[in-house]
Amino acid sequence: MAGNAGVSTWESTDYAWLGDALPNITLSKSQARVVEVIARNPQLSSYADIAEIAQRSDVNNSTVVRTAQRLGYRGWPDLQRELRSRYLVMISTEDTLNEHGEHRSPLHDALNHDIENLRLTLDSNTPDDVEAAIAALATAKSITVIGLGSFAGPASVMAHLGSTMGYPITLENRAGVHFASAANNLGPGDVLVVINMWRSVKQIILTAEAAKEAGATVVGISDMRRGRLAAAADHLLIVASEGISFFQSVTAANSMVYGLLAGMEAAHPERSRAAIRRTQQLWKDLDVYLD
Repeated sequence: MAGNAGVSTWESTDYAWLGDALPNITLSKSQARVVEVIARNPQLSSYADIAEIAQRSDVNNSTVVRTAQRLGYRGWPDLQRELRSRYLVMISTEDTLNEHGEHRSPLHDALNHDIENLRLTLDSNTPDDVEAAIAALATAKSITVIGLGSFAGPASVMAHLGSTMGYPITLENRAGVHFASAANNLGPGDVLVVINMWRSVKQIILTAEAAKEAGATVVGISDMRRGRLAAAADHLLIVASEGISFFQSVTAANSMVYGLLAGMEAAHPERSRAAIRRTQQLWKDLDVYLD
């Protein structure tokens, strides 16, 4: 890092954990010191408060905020969320468990942590970001939602409730040849929703890139603002995903999905209500529920 020159460069492998989180752009000398501290201290940068980063960089708190904004983030919390996501990818699953330590009350700790995740997610997305994604979904010829593992949960919710509202929406959570078939059927007018957090799943990223190349619109829900999914996404929505144990949390991703679904319903209220009435009648006809 050529901090004294005021230019950010990323040639050292010591900074490999950052990936493309910090762009190679011109910085002031004080901003370069902030980036130097971030790059050299993965754990500190991921968890320290802004005052400690400022002290280590010999700058004031506002310089840390301006540095984050200069790097393309909405502020320090948004940048730190990105740094933490990359740090958790860098360490092993067991190390993640050790990082979070013991809990006096796992339930209360999980709930409080997810409250913070929701707050970070709210601060990381503008209303325009979300409205643009909703507009793409509301006008789509077809919608395919993909997600694997824990992240198939939000994907399943979106496909199920979207279908209940009458949208031509399907879930694909089987990967492999099934992803290939899904991507092969996408083109202009279609939307692919990709839910991928923590480690980037190769097949998911390649499917997103194939869909984009075919002319489909890609909506990405991710905990990373930069990377291959971000590059492939026409609309990128950021969620905080850190959990309190070895696993990630999907609470914020689920809330993001609920917001998108509410917007999709509002975009076609008559069609949505008619579809919901038909669904309710089918529940009765199929004798689904006890009551």
